[in-house]
Amino acid sequence: MEVNVYGRALLPEQIEALAHRDLVGGLWDELGMLQFEFLKSRGLVPQHRLLDVGCGALRGGLHFIRYLDPGRYHGLDVNASLIDAGRRELVAAGLADREPQLIVDGRFDVGRFGGTFDCALAVSLFTHLPMNHIVRCLCEVRGVLAPGARFYASYFEAPDSAHLASLTHAPGGIVTFYDADPYHYSLRELSFVAGLAGMQVESLGEWNHPRDQRMLAFSVRE
Repeated sequence: MEVNVYGRALLPEQIEALAHRDLVGGLWDELGMLQFEFLKSRGLVPQHRLLDVGCGALRGGLHFIRYLDPGRYHGLDVNASLIDAGRRELVAAGLADREPQLIVDGRFDVGRFGGTFDCALAVSLFTHLPMNHIVRCLCEVRGVLAPGARFYASYFEAPDSAHLASLTHAPGGIVTFYDADPYHYSLRELSFVAGLAGMQVESLGEWNHPRDQRMLAFSVRE
């Protein structure tokens, strides 16, 4: 499995060979279904408008697109080749007519989609972002959440703030760092950055992720 190469552009022949499934961390079927079942357990229904930040090649997106009403899935990613791979996956799965909205954007400008969202998700995104990028992401998502909506985001948890030593997470054996990708953060640190963005955060903890990522729920601060 390749790690820390999410910005790499894939060639068309690599996409045809499904190399993108490994580029986004492998466990394609398991992690895709995990995302889908998680949001369903949190109340996602076909009529909802969903924002998937860091959607990649649609590992989870395929399940959401199949489930949601046409045009209700919106995915954003910095890597254009992963979006291209996602479009290939859509065709192969017979889902191209479900009208998913996909854009390439490196500054989390989710306002480009227009309107507001009933739910937002970012799986394995904050694990690859320095803190100032997380603040930008939260600021942009905050502006498009419908009243009462939640932004769910996974992360690698550190036991305390400014945890300078590396951590090995079990299961999965992923090694994370304070100042290098993949990153770990304490809940206190992410509560602080949420406040900077005018949001609050609730820890949902363990959600059966096979590499020990934990889940958070962000909402607009009251």
